[in-house]
Amino acid sequence: MLKAGTGRVDITPPIGIAHAGWGAATHERAEGVDMPFYVTALYVTDGATECVIVDIDILLLPSDLDGNLRQAVEHGTGISRANVWLSATHTHAAAEFPGTFLIGGADLIEPYMASLPSAVARAAAEAKSIARPVRVGTGSGSCAINVNRRPRTEKGFVFTGRNWDGFSDRQVLVVAIDDLDGGPVATLVNYACHPTILGPANRMLSPDYPGHMRRTVEMNVGGLCLFLQGAAGNQGPVVTFVGDIEAPRKLGRRLGLEAARVRMNIDPVPRKERLVEIVGSGADLGMYAGEPLGEPDDTLKVITRTVDLPAGDFPPVAEIEAEFDRLKADLQTAREKGAAAAVKAAVMAAKRSWIRRNLARMAQQDTIAVHIQAVRLGSTALVGVPAEPFAEIGVSVKEQSNAPHTVFCGYTNGLFAYVPTAQAYEEGGYEPRTTPFRAGADTQLVDACVRAVQDLWE
Repeated sequence: MLKAGTGRVDITPPIGIAHAGWGAATHERAEGVDMPFYVTALYVTDGATECVIVDIDILLLPSDLDGNLRQAVEHGTGISRANVWLSATHTHAAAEFPGTFLIGGADLIEPYMASLPSAVARAAAEAKSIARPVRVGTGSGSCAINVNRRPRTEKGFVFTGRNWDGFSDRQVLVVAIDDLDGGPVATLVNYACHPTILGPANRMLSPDYPGHMRRTVEMNVGGLCLFLQGAAGNQGPVVTFVGDIEAPRKLGRRLGLEAARVRMNIDPVPRKERLVEIVGSGADLGMYAGEPLGEPDDTLKVITRTVDLPAGDFPPVAEIEAEFDRLKADLQTAREKGAAAAVKAAVMAAKRSWIRRNLARMAQQDTIAVHIQAVRLGSTALVGVPAEPFAEIGVSVKEQSNAPHTVFCGYTNGLFAYVPTAQAYEEGGYEPRTTPFRAGADTQLVDACVRAVQDLWE
């Protein structure tokens, strides 16, 4: 029988931390907090295998931070680091990272990042300490708060906005974990949408819509809710890049209400209705009981696989590093002079150079090793990849999977980079321009994920 427990720790960044990661923003420091940031952990064991799934309100999980987090969990709980699943919500209203092009508030980044490993370990330890017997069930719904984010102008220029005719995956997958009395322990919600409702004008720290979605589910269902970001590489919110703090609350509630509706229709124990007796009253009343249809699937299995994806061509890292240093200095000069237009132009140039530097660091060999993690929770497969895959990739994995239910997640376990479809390279735009991978990486990634799910059912 499976046992599970949950834990949560507040990881809200400090006000004043470097925050405006947008290339179109002119401010540097966070000026307030919309709602708390959390790390939420779900611990699961079948008595032999232990696994912990962690949802973190953070933009990215760079490889070095990923390693530090799983090491802390292993030391704090005894759970093998290979069985630690780390999922970033990908909120764009979070703190910046070391090495940022920003100066104001940069001194607060290192202490904040240094605090995260212990916070994640505490959440995992809390979850493990209260584990109790559970049943697992899965259901799905639909929510239209996302839209394809790759429209084009009449001249064919692809930009980041709203493409109502483009491909979108609006499926809401919900995994319900209940105790043996039917009480809610945890809810996993999987949905594909960039948390970019709040844009360059926003100066508040915010988990964006995932935070409001979790709060809505917990208010209506009980237990703790974890958000597992889907294949959101080309999926954006229907309201995007605004400064209105109410906007993510609205869309988060919409997604949360749909997830709660699906959650409350899930019974982890399949049942068959049986008429027990007919009781005479003013009318003849039928009394029914639900009889379990066999034993629930309590399988727990965790595997990792590696696929080598083809790397693109980039200039030498030293050349791009020098460019970044020069543009960062230009930005500082522009800030000192105070002309808003010059600051905005310098921010954009520094941001784009920062992205090129990070991509070049990844693409130093002919291939890039991408680690895939797959977890079987009963009849449900969770598949996580450390990338920003396009929605077509997630849907393809779900359609080809041999599992009864497949939850596909990006933004999981380290390295972050876009994995566009082959067609997107021909179209152009931001994502193909900012990926370390060559065209064709998408099909290789799909094949590797499908094989990983197959291995879970061997």
